[in-house]
Amino acid sequence: MKKIFISTLLIASCALLGACSAVKKGDRHFKRGEYEYAIERYQEALEKGSNAGYANLRIAESYRLSNRMAEAAPFYEAAINSGLKIDSIQFYYGFALKDQGKYDAARQQLEEYTRQGNDPERVKHARQEIENLGEVKRILENQDRYEVRNFESLNTEAADFAPIFLDSDQEMIFTSARGDGKVYAATGGGFTDLYTFTFDGSSEFGGNVKAMDNKFNLSGVHEASATFSKDGKTMIFARGNNGSKRGRHDVDLYISYYRNGEWTEPELMPIPINDPNAWDSTPAFSGDGRSLYFASNREGGFGGTDIWRATRDGNGRWSRVQNMGKTINTAGNELFPYVSDDGKLYYASDGLPSLGGLDIFVATRARGEGIEVENMGAPINSRWDDFGIAFRSPIEGYLSSNREGGKGDDDIYYFKDVKGDIKSIDYVLVGKTMTTDSTGTEKILPNTTVRLLDPQGKTLAEATTGKDGSFKFDLSASANYELLGEKPQYFTKREPFTTYGKAIPQEELERDTTITLAYNLMLDEVVVDKPIVLDNIYYDLDKANIRPDAARELDKLVQVLKDNPNLTIELSSHTDARDTEAYNLKLSQRRAESAVEYLVSQGIDPERLQARGYGESRLLILDAQTEEEHQQNRRTEFKVLRK
Repeated sequence: MKKIFISTLLIASCALLGACSAVKKGDRHFKRGEYEYAIERYQEALEKGSNAGYANLRIAESYRLSNRMAEAAPFYEAAINSGLKIDSIQFYYGFALKDQGKYDAARQQLEEYTRQGNDPERVKHARQEIENLGEVKRILENQDRYEVRNFESLNTEAADFAPIFLDSDQEMIFTSARGDGKVYAATGGGFTDLYTFTFDGSSEFGGNVKAMDNKFNLSGVHEASATFSKDGKTMIFARGNNGSKRGRHDVDLYISYYRNGEWTEPELMPIPINDPNAWDSTPAFSGDGRSLYFASNREGGFGGTDIWRATRDGNGRWSRVQNMGKTINTAGNELFPYVSDDGKLYYASDGLPSLGGLDIFVATRARGEGIEVENMGAPINSRWDDFGIAFRSPIEGYLSSNREGGKGDDDIYYFKDVKGDIKSIDYVLVGKTMTTDSTGTEKILPNTTVRLLDPQGKTLAEATTGKDGSFKFDLSASANYELLGEKPQYFTKREPFTTYGKAIPQEELERDTTITLAYNLMLDEVVVDKPIVLDNIYYDLDKANIRPDAARELDKLVQVLKDNPNLTIELSSHTDARDTEAYNLKLSQRRAESAVEYLVSQGIDPERLQARGYGESRLLILDAQTEEEHQQNRRTEFKVLRK
């Protein structure tokens, strides 16, 4: 009935051929998701004085579907005043009024919709939003806690948003549509790319902007919302949405690794991280790197986009994608998650009590069980979209907003907590250098050189352990380090270490605090001809090529060989016994040679390497029955031939 009514209205309205033509062109653009072009055509129809109800509705819907809800309000109102009777108009008009800051008028429209609306889900959503509007007064309290300022030296007339820091507080990655001039037809702006801002130390706003490498920024698609592991060596970001109707849902997460001084070519992350039928975006690592939070509109959620979490197993594979639940997610949209150093989850939502559009919320563990979610209040939030927060220190950071007074579309803003009673936290690392004897018993390893390195390999501090093997270093908050231990006749040992995630929430501190972190550094003695198994070196069936997960493990051996330049090794491959001896011998030799070729490609002198395939001649489990037992027989090892 609704379609018949609209069709009749359209035919009756097209007495003027120009207006009819403009509407048809607008409909074509609308169908393709080219909302900015659609708005222009419908505006032409309005200027020619006909088809007002339909054209106003389509303009309103174009603004709504391109995330410009406040701009949709007058056109929803005009569509209603024209007599157009469509169930959804009043519902969306209420939300548009809220985004304009007209809270009483928004409540009135939504209350009326709950009495007259025909869609049960929308009626339920409207009732929830009426409750949310009752919280506005509380959210507007205590507006003097934060200072918020526009990051004018970075922002442009285009969209600039989603700041995140890369393994230190001196380099910020952000998303911008300032690009190459290609127009994204949905909004009329540009396609987004990833950029870096390197702070020069002069102020919170001083520094230089540079586009990231072209391998990250492809032409004609969006790249946005990067996140980095705490060691700065793994990057995940969103890519997709070429502007077509189909492409608007074709947004996925990509991953890249920092190896040998450069980033690898981004790879599409596998299922279940990406859902081929869903929009997957705005990723965020947890502090320990074992969880990945992201937004998705996949099936099984509570509304539009929800926050989901994936966990990484001991082999580095992502699995167990879970919805964060109804305390976090709503019938609206949740996206742009961020995990702070003290373990709090920040994210944006338009379904929780807010001032309008997206507001930034913080989720914390309650003292008992469960999770508490709180709106960060004004001026962090406004009646516009506020999202994409990242902290540079416990009391300051940056956020994204399209609020009034900005330079362009979305802008990045600096914020600082100017009212909180901030307690200082000092960090100290204490540890011992250890080794194991021939019986496997741990013992102190004295006279060992230990160095504390920054992510670029620069030595920050150095100590030589005494008889007790102890060392001690002062650390900074929210920083990544590497511990390096060296002693003749022992393998040089590197261990990453971080103070991310070690902080105590400010509200739990009663006084200035020193956090002491204990970490023992284990060094292994170099023993000639002793096999050492390389974990997690897997090959596809009947294949010898190095898979990405195997490359990550071989990179560890590359580092060992670079740290111990006098070593010559044999790298060997072993199979299980489920084929002929001759076949297994050839397969293992191919695999060993592939591994050696990979090491050479990473800068290791081939004169230091020997490839040897043993086939099934050295089984660890002679009568293997289970797949796990066969896996133990299928292994890659190395042993030192000369030291």
